[in-house]
Amino acid sequence: MKKRRYLTLLVAGLIGFSAVSCADKEPTITAEPDPFAVSSEKLDFKVDTLYTDFISPWGMTWLPDGRMLVVERAGEMLIFENDKFTGDKVSGLPQVREINQAGLLDVALHPDYAFNGWIYLAYSRTQGDGEVLVIGRGKLSGTDFTDYEDIYVCGPEWRGGRHFGSRIVFDNDGYLFFANGDKGSRPMNAQELDNDHGKVLRLHDDGRIPADNPFVNEPNAKGAIWSIGNRNIQGMAYDKETNRLWAVEHGPKGGDELNLIEKGKNYGWPVISYGINYDGTILTELTEKEGMEQPKTYWVPSIATCGMALVTSDRYPTWKGNLLVAGLAGMQIARLELDGTEVTHEETLLSGIGRVRQVSQSPDGYIYALVEATGLLVKLIPQG
Repeated sequence: MKKRRYLTLLVAGLIGFSAVSCADKEPTITAEPDPFAVSSEKLDFKVDTLYTDFISPWGMTWLPDGRMLVVERAGEMLIFENDKFTGDKVSGLPQVREINQAGLLDVALHPDYAFNGWIYLAYSRTQGDGEVLVIGRGKLSGTDFTDYEDIYVCGPEWRGGRHFGSRIVFDNDGYLFFANGDKGSRPMNAQELDNDHGKVLRLHDDGRIPADNPFVNEPNAKGAIWSIGNRNIQGMAYDKETNRLWAVEHGPKGGDELNLIEKGKNYGWPVISYGINYDGTILTELTEKEGMEQPKTYWVPSIATCGMALVTSDRYPTWKGNLLVAGLAGMQIARLELDGTEVTHEETLLSGIGRVRQVSQSPDGYIYALVEATGLLVKLIPQG
């Protein structure tokens, strides 16, 4: 096991900072305050690099005993204890089909995990002549995954492994929400109700479809659909205090979006967009249309938004209530200040660290991030 080291970073300019080599000094990072906030107090923190050997990490969660589970897209789940890899990987996971953006994409605990032991997975597997996104659940016995069952299989199957999402969150009432991408090659999937693609979906914890889902009585509609017109959501966060569900999704070339996800709403893809085609041609002339929601903020150029966390911890007092958004192409974490549902300020954190895939807040209030390509697990340690 590699010895823990500090990733050293310095502030550079108004926003962001770059990595430097100065391990002995372990300099402190000062995050900028929101100029419109009541308090102008700055937040100082250090970045503790806990692990450096991931290949393509996608999701993480914590067990009540403090252990952390981290999933790799290839289909592995690693166990960490006291911020160190134990050397153990969970056996008995379902067989994963890893191709392009498809694979083992998230892990989450049931809100009543202490009583029922359910751990939920979002993953892709082979079906027919393509792949499907599956939500499943099982229990951890030692290092073995037992009692496994698929509870929802998205359809129809699609070949190529593009735009699979996906994140899992639970709300205050125990409903399970997850995201499924549009599959890339046919973006109009997102506007049609006869498939699960390009949507946010809502289930009971055992996979049953809630009777009050918005399209459950529509002919030929998939009853699990909660929202439509979502291109490829790879980050979601639920605010327990306000009962708000936030999501970030990839745009094409430009036009990544932060959206407040609400029942039955249409988020516009591919009819409206702030992005263009990857070859530089016009995707759509429209950036808004009646009956379609506007993003709360968007990124041009793209930062390639990925995982997201809502800061509720007192450890980061000036960040409390902020959204932290992982950036892949941007190689950063974007910190978003909110006034209600409106974004008032954005700061770039950890600029240049690598492709940040997920950012999460632990039960004891610390912020962690997973970085692919450079293979990092890092922890933000407040100072002062």
